[in-house]
Amino acid sequence: MKCSICQWVKIVDMNNEALTQQLFVHGEIEGAALTVGASVVTHSLGLKKFEVVYDKREGIESARFKVVDIEVDMLQHPFTTRAYLEPQVLIIGQHDVGETE
Repeated sequence: MKCSICQWVKIVDMNNEALTQQLFVHGEIEGAALTVGASVVTHSLGLKKFEVVYDKREGIESARFKVVDIEVDMLQHPFTTRAYLEPQVLIIGQHDVGETE
């Protein structure tokens, strides 16, 4: 069974006012038995303009997130499974990765 790894990302300004919220899809894994509380290690997230992207710049450490929810959508065929990671907040001006990756 395929499972999409997703994460809600809230983008705020320097005054902590919400600008937008996006669902970032890290990718799909096949056959993994993820449970709530499991950890997922991935690249840190950053912003390129208002788009959420991986921050792959040199010197940026990887990030570890916990799975907080597992969703099985039985209304779609084939059934879809999504694992949601802890939500993250990115601040415009502090989490910008620039034009290079």
